[in-house]
Amino acid sequence: MEEKLQRVTSWLEKMYKDQPVPEYEKSARAVDVLYKFAEYNEERDKDVSLLIENMNKQATEYQEEANSLEDLLKESLDLFLSSLSSEGTNCLMFLVNTAMTLETKDTSLACFFAAICEMTSLQYATQLKNRKKKLKLRDINKNLTSMLALEQQLKDDIKETQGKLQIRREKMNRLLHNMEFLKHKCEELKMKIRSVEEKITATGLEQSLTHESLMNLSKKLSELQAEVVPLDKELEYYQDLTPNPSLAQVKIEEVKQELAVMDEEITKRIQKLTGDMSEFRRL
Repeated sequence: MEEKLQRVTSWLEKMYKDQPVPEYEKSARAVDVLYKFAEYNEERDKDVSLLIENMNKQATEYQEEANSLEDLLKESLDLFLSSLSSEGTNCLMFLVNTAMTLETKDTSLACFFAAICEMTSLQYATQLKNRKKKLKLRDINKNLTSMLALEQQLKDDIKETQGKLQIRREKMNRLLHNMEFLKHKCEELKMKIRSVEEKITATGLEQSLTHESLMNLSKKLSELQAEVVPLDKELEYYQDLTPNPSLAQVKIEEVKQELAVMDEEITKRIQKLTGDMSEFRRL
């Protein structure tokens, strides 16, 4: 902890230079965060220093090559940069800028062709990568649209469910309120019934006249009535019979006489039918 705090303090003093270092929280978490920032900043400074050193080295090499080319022009063609026209100077600067942009080793035609081919390949690869990213982005947009629609549907369902739940909750509260009211009312009626029963008992009322006894008697009466129904059905078969034996004998004699009259009538009709048949056969 002390080592990290010292390194953070030295880094902050280096960053602010002559300015005073602002006050900061010196807790373990804050020191760890500042320590990581210090490490990252120092690594970045090292990278920047190396990059600057490399660029200076390249600039020196380019300057030496430029001097060499200038000496070559002087020796071979007796040509000085000051003697070039403005158009020639512009072409030369364009050539130099192109070589620096393409990062070629020199300004030869082979290096330019190689750099152009490399840049073209890189362009095609980049375009292909962009097309793939566009297709992927389009799929993501489709999925996002469907997900948003699903999210909206879920929100609507949740809202509807919450509304129904609120209605059910209110209905349940009303039922509970009514149930409590009925419960209190029932208790009140039980107390009144008990009080009335006590008063009736005090007046000397027989137990057989109480509500419970009457209900039991009514139940027994219903059972007896149910038992009497099949007996009534059996009794219907004997309703025409007279209870007196002599009257029953008279009734039997009357029935016998009726049977005799009917027998005689049937015999006459048969005889008449037989005579008609004989007459029909004769004819």
